[in-house]
Amino acid sequence: MRLAQAVDEVIEQALAEQRIVGTVVLVAHQGITTYARAAGWADREAQTPTYLDTIFRWASLTKPVVSVAAMCLIAEGKLQLDDSVTDYLPAFRPRLADGSTPVITIRHLLTHTAGLGYRFMQKEGDYHTYQVSDGLDNSGLTLAQNIAAISQTQLFSPPGTAWRYSVATDVLGHVLEQITGKPLQTIIAERITDPLKMSDSAFYIAPNKAARVASAYADGKPTPTKMGVEHRLPFANLGEVVYSPARVFNPQAFAGGGGGMSGTASDLLKLLETIRTGGGKLLPLEYAQALLQNQIGDLYVNMKGAGWGFSFMGAVVTDPSQANTTLSKGSVRWGGVYGNAWFIDPSRELSVVALTNTSVEGTSGLFPQQLTDAITGAVA
Repeated sequence: MRLAQAVDEVIEQALAEQRIVGTVVLVAHQGITTYARAAGWADREAQTPTYLDTIFRWASLTKPVVSVAAMCLIAEGKLQLDDSVTDYLPAFRPRLADGSTPVITIRHLLTHTAGLGYRFMQKEGDYHTYQVSDGLDNSGLTLAQNIAAISQTQLFSPPGTAWRYSVATDVLGHVLEQITGKPLQTIIAERITDPLKMSDSAFYIAPNKAARVASAYADGKPTPTKMGVEHRLPFANLGEVVYSPARVFNPQAFAGGGGGMSGTASDLLKLLETIRTGGGKLLPLEYAQALLQNQIGDLYVNMKGAGWGFSFMGAVVTDPSQANTTLSKGSVRWGGVYGNAWFIDPSRELSVVALTNTSVEGTSGLFPQQLTDAITGAVA
């Protein structure tokens, strides 16, 4: 009752203040789903309620899915963390400022230490010059074409020397394609979504499921704005995120490992709980544990600040006090720019998924912060 009341209050406040339009929040504690609620509107204008099986655009919630798939191949001996990307993509040779092309490894891709970047995090530069897609627009590029464009860019730092959020997981997805000889969507289905019965998670939403997809909204005053065919949202005084919500209905859109999937909250919770509890049918224990451990030493995660490291799945709390979080040391969290967030708190035996259709409040606004505080306060 304490947990339900605390989380309900956060949800009701966010809806009343019109910071979010709709949400689904799930909490699993000690392997049992102890809280599940859908609230608000999947489509405000059509007065379509949000349901527990509403499908949301995951954006960067796709990244941990692809990371787990990569770890499956590593566990099978088909890939190694310190393999060079050029072993699988010979033409992938982004350069340093001096014109040299350093070795980028699979480990660098998994931890966002490859020196790559994102177009939306800069107002101008190579990612604009070479028309790199961040994976949320409807660019018309194939995955191979986008990787070729990324390969022409200049690295922001030598691999392994700095953390920078990036298109690295898109590159990783293409590596997995070369290893298996299969498209990324097939790899994810065979390795992750089919074994875990994540039946509503995919890179493409078929017409028979379209009515279950939440409409996308962007932060606005006095109320969030419904996104149209294309929506541009400024990002942290840097560049702008270009959203094309209809991309998920386009079967020709490339399967972007960094942000191309959609799915339900319950589907994502299945994956988080599988990794938290040791890998289940997907992975041996040591590989599941590695997915949640800090992999970057003392490198600074500029999107989180002091007290955070980074694992193969998301940001890791290395010092709760410095991180200014109520999460336990060793907790892992990340989000997706369409308005989503998740975390695993191993010490509390917690996995939490909070999907909204409101960018970016549901990702990095007050809502996920208040949810975290409410849940961790109720589950001491």
